[in-house]
Amino acid sequence: MTNEPRAWQVVLESIERELLDGRLRPGDHLPGERALSTELGVGRSSVREALRVLEVLGLIRTATGSGPNAGAIIVALPGGGMSALMRLQVAATGFAVADIVKTRLVLETAVAADLAEASPRPRLTASADLLDVMESRTFGEAEFLALDAQFHLTLAEASGNQVIAATMAGLRSSIENYVRQGAASLPSWTDTSTRLMREHRDILAAIESGDAASARATVHAHISGYYAETQLPTSPQVPETPRRVADVALPGA
Repeated sequence: MTNEPRAWQVVLESIERELLDGRLRPGDHLPGERALSTELGVGRSSVREALRVLEVLGLIRTATGSGPNAGAIIVALPGGGMSALMRLQVAATGFAVADIVKTRLVLETAVAADLAEASPRPRLTASADLLDVMESRTFGEAEFLALDAQFHLTLAEASGNQVIAATMAGLRSSIENYVRQGAASLPSWTDTSTRLMREHRDILAAIESGDAASARATVHAHISGYYAETQLPTSPQVPETPRRVADVALPGA
């Protein structure tokens, strides 16, 4: 019996190290299969197996063909065990879209308000850098929405609350699924994506100005506005006026 890692694990560990060390960031493309195979001294089948694992974990998205959106693109950073367990729950049974949206409204409005009120205020470098990447490149719809989900996760991580960050990380596949489903009904993806980017900047501006009420309201409008625009079924009864966590009923409560 040997303790040496399998070839696909060598690939996986190499990519994870680069992610954790910051040499690879959301929005970056991985080298092609042939380049990774040569660099790491493993077969291309092992590279493909490692990429499948990374995709299941929600760290990359892959697309066939040619052009700027082809290949594997980084859409998230490695998370912890709690978020992995939630992803398994999502994969096994799924969550109702209405419940996901309500949960996001509870968590993300509170995160934005807390970040705005924090003293000293956390630096939102990861969030701002991600928006710079999204605005400076042309991404396909799926890749854009995956990076959008990562932006929201960076805010949760900046809060320093590990439970909220793990919950958001665990929900990201559900979030991506419903936003992609909703995108199919949009009259103009270009118009909507432009508006979403503007709203992302408004969220950061409200937080950085220390305006907790504006940060809470901006996040609420951003999440509920997209949901209403896409006209997904089973629309939740979301609060018209953003409130603090203690005042908002959790789904099913």
